[in-house]
Amino acid sequence: MSKQVITVDGEDRLVREDTARSFRGVHWAFLSLAAFILIAAILFFGGFLKSATDGTPAKSPATIERESGR
Repeated sequence: MSKQVITVDGEDRLVREDTARSFRGVHWAFLSLAAFILIAAILFFGGFLKSATDGTPAKSPATIERESGR
């Protein structure tokens, strides 16, 4: 099996290929999870702030149904 170099705490280490792949995979998983959480938070708080600052109170589902004539 081939060897690859990974950097851990600023120190280069020579490890097996499968160990290096799993190390990179874990880093990508954490990065992807952080990006997902960040995007979800931006969308959530953006929608929350938009509805909180548009000046009109939010209508309840019952009010919307009464107005539509159903």
